[in-house]
Amino acid sequence: MANRLTLFRSAVSRRWLSTTSAMATAGTETSTAPAVSEGKRKSSLHYQLSQLKTRPDSDSGTRVVEILKEWVNSGKFINRFDIIDNVNTFRGRKNYHIALQLSEWMESSKIKMNNADRAIRLDLLAKIKGISTAEKYFGSLQESAKTKKTYGALLNSYCQEKILDKALELFSKIKDLGFISTLNYNNMISLYLNTNQPEKVTSLVQEMEEKGIKADLFTYNQLMNSYAASKDLNAVEEVLQKMKINEVECDWFTYGNLATIYYNAGLQDKARVVLEKLEKLENLQDHEAFHTLINLYRRMSDLPGVNRAWESLKSVFRRPRNTSYLLVLSAFSDLGDLENLEKCFREWESGCSLYDVRLCNVVLESYLKRDMIEEANALYESILSKGGEPNFRTLDLLNNYHIKSHQVDLALKYLEMGAHKLVPEKRNSFPTDDTINMFLKYFEENNDRAGAEKFCDIMKKMEPLDSSVYDSLLSIKTSAQEGEA
Repeated sequence: MANRLTLFRSAVSRRWLSTTSAMATAGTETSTAPAVSEGKRKSSLHYQLSQLKTRPDSDSGTRVVEILKEWVNSGKFINRFDIIDNVNTFRGRKNYHIALQLSEWMESSKIKMNNADRAIRLDLLAKIKGISTAEKYFGSLQESAKTKKTYGALLNSYCQEKILDKALELFSKIKDLGFISTLNYNNMISLYLNTNQPEKVTSLVQEMEEKGIKADLFTYNQLMNSYAASKDLNAVEEVLQKMKINEVECDWFTYGNLATIYYNAGLQDKARVVLEKLEKLENLQDHEAFHTLINLYRRMSDLPGVNRAWESLKSVFRRPRNTSYLLVLSAFSDLGDLENLEKCFREWESGCSLYDVRLCNVVLESYLKRDMIEEANALYESILSKGGEPNFRTLDLLNNYHIKSHQVDLALKYLEMGAHKLVPEKRNSFPTDDTINMFLKYFEENNDRAGAEKFCDIMKKMEPLDSSVYDSLLSIKTSAQEGEA
């Protein structure tokens, strides 16, 4: 299940929170808005909000309120659509803290909310403050506000958090109230898949058919995944026939899902046939469709396939996202194509608006694996000169390379750099256990007492060392002392 496409999880949370109809009736927006000047853009409400930090421990909540108050005090009007549009934008970017603050401000400012807005609020509360807070909010709603949307939002939250008992109880109540929908069933099916109970999916789909609730593409993809988990490929293919009978056309996601199922079952030829169908689909406009192609061709060691998918993506999107570059760079690195790796990296670097060190790390790792230390050092210096910030992955790569090369002084230098960068919430992310073990193995094999002591001093700055690590270091010191004697 881990390698199967899992996009349906995020799609579930998007669909029941759609405010398309509300936006369509707002009356003041058009799809052909004139271009906005840079000055007006920077003075817009959205631009000011987008400059905020989103860390949970930051003052973003206070600043959201201040910005909104300043906007109102300057005589500018804020309506429901202004807030909801920004809420949905920040939710789409997973900036949930700012989205929640906006939602809370809307309610406190007495702007009229509808049940879709309350459903969004409930979802954000579950994500940021936990299920119990979302439950309290739901309980505080007037009975007239406990509708299909708000019940559905709470059910979705239970399913996202894999709280099976509460989800089952609420699902039963939703059915009794007559609020049942395809989406509710899809949420429950997803929950069964995510809790390793694929055998229960079939009965839910059968129940949908008995109640006359129409299955959608989402349902069929989940049903395929449930059969794939049971290694019943005949049943997977029967789902495709059922879709054809019910006149439900396969989209890119279905083809990607099916190709993944075939690949995981060791049927690469069948997977290729399906991917070719995906490539031939007209009007592909989704980044994730091309990402699926690149990723699957990478897994099948199909370099021409990766190149085709990448060129197709660039023909649709003039400026690919950093995430797209990251994926294709990783594919070129995995498949050993240094020429395309460097070409693609230079292409990204020449036009990037945000210098993303994750992409540099892919190239850096490829250089270090080939012992191309001059190129690796040049890349590291380039990162610094362009204002990039080496992250823990960068430092870990350099650590490991220099330990393997018996250049422990350089390795300790990068370890110390990481210690200075470390913040409490990242304490377990650096150094990795593998890196610690590499250091210990080096000190033990080389009886390096001085290096072991320096390592110990650096590690103490980050967190208390495990007793087993202390024992290892002590044995190194003792061994070194005995050797000197």
